[in-house]
Amino acid sequence: EASAGCEVCEGAEEMTEPLKQCTAWLRAYFCEPARTEQLPVPPFHHPLLQRDSFTRQVLWTLLRDVKFGEAISYQQLADLAGNGRAARAVGGAMRSNPIPIIIPCHRVIRSSGQTGNYGGGNLMKEWLLSHEKLQKEKLTY
Repeated sequence: EASAGCEVCEGAEEMTEPLKQCTAWLRAYFCEPARTEQLPVPPFHHPLLQRDSFTRQVLWTLLRDVKFGEAISYQQLADLAGNGRAARAVGGAMRSNPIPIIIPCHRVIRSSGQTGNYGGGNLMKEWLLSHEKLQKEKLTY
């Protein structure tokens, strides 16, 4: 709900710089979505995102190419990531995503238009997609 305030936790001055960046990015995502494109993406140090793999390629492609308020099918993401026959592997990459919302695996849906599964639960995935759709509509007015 738009009337709900967005607050940053107490003790923000004690946070490390990467955590401050992550907090700023998430606050923008939920409260001021237009700002997310202006903010640097927080640094990622997770081993999965460091080593060269199809999963890494899929996650970076998703982050780079699928914008706020958009959705893409597993098949389309497999094509974009360079292996059109790997739609099932894209599903595995989504399950392995160490930083959902920032790397927006909720934007990946089935070719039929159904939302598909989500680690945070299907209701959360539907809420995130709805949040983005509503916020994008507000930005176009």
